[in-house]
Amino acid sequence: MTSKKAEPTPPEKLTRQQTPPQANVLTANDITMSLKAGYADFLARPLMSGFFGLFYAVFGILFVWCLFWLGSIWMIIPATVAFPLVAPFAAAGLYEMSRRLQREEPFGWSEILTVMANQRKREMGWMAFVTLFILWVWFYQFRTLLVIILQDASFSDLDGFLNTVFFTPEGWTFLVIGTCVGAFLFTVLFSVTVIAMPMLLEREIDFVSAMITSIRVVMENPVVMLSWAAIVSVTMLLSLLPAFLGLILTLPILGHTTWHLYQRAVAPAE
Repeated sequence: MTSKKAEPTPPEKLTRQQTPPQANVLTANDITMSLKAGYADFLARPLMSGFFGLFYAVFGILFVWCLFWLGSIWMIIPATVAFPLVAPFAAAGLYEMSRRLQREEPFGWSEILTVMANQRKREMGWMAFVTLFILWVWFYQFRTLLVIILQDASFSDLDGFLNTVFFTPEGWTFLVIGTCVGAFLFTVLFSVTVIAMPMLLEREIDFVSAMITSIRVVMENPVVMLSWAAIVSVTMLLSLLPAFLGLILTLPILGHTTWHLYQRAVAPAE
C-alpha cells in the first residue's frame, strides 16, 4: 500500500506511556466491527498473513509428532488445550501489520520481521515468562491429577489413553476436575495477555501496567471479553482438527481482529 502520510513510525520510537491507559466500555458490536476490520486486513495482505498461520500450524504438527516420538502420550490433551494460549506471540507480526495498515504506512517482510525480532529487547519478553509460568502450572497440575486420579491406568498408546479418559468413571472425574482447573488458568492467562500483548507492541509501557490494563478491560467488560475468549478458543480448537491446517486461515484473522479490539478497548496512546 502506498503511504499517504509521513515517514513510518516503528513502535520502538513511540513516546513512553506515562500512566496506564483508561479502559473503555465495550459491546458485542465492538467484536463484530473488529472481526470485519480483521478480515479486511487479512484480505489486504493474504500471503503475508497466511505465512504466520502456516508457521504456527507447522510448529503444532512438529510439536505433536515430538510427543509421539518421545512416548509422552499423556501430554497430547494438555498440549492441545494450551496450544491456542501461546497464539498472541505468533500474532505479534499480525499486530504490526494491522498497525501499519491502519496508519497507511508501507511495509514489507523486512519491516515486520524486524519489529518482531526487536520485541526481545522490550517488555514483551517479560510477558513470555508470565505465559510460560502459567503454562508450566497447567502441565504440572495436569500431571498431578493424572497420577492421583488415574494412578493405576496404563497409557501405552493414544487409543488406550483416550479410552481411559473418556470411557471410565475415573476418567470422567479427571476430566471434570481438569476442565475446571484448566478453565481457571485459561481465564487468568487470557485476562493478562489479551490487551497487554498488542499494547506492548504499540506503546512504551511496562509489562505490569499492560497486564493491569488488560485485566481491567476484562473486569469492566466481562461478558464481551469472555465471549471473545470463547470465540478464540472454539475457533482455534476446531482449526486443529484438519491436521492444524485450519490455522493458516483462522490465526491471521483472529490476530488482526485482536488488534482492532484492543484499539477499541483502551484510550489512544498519549
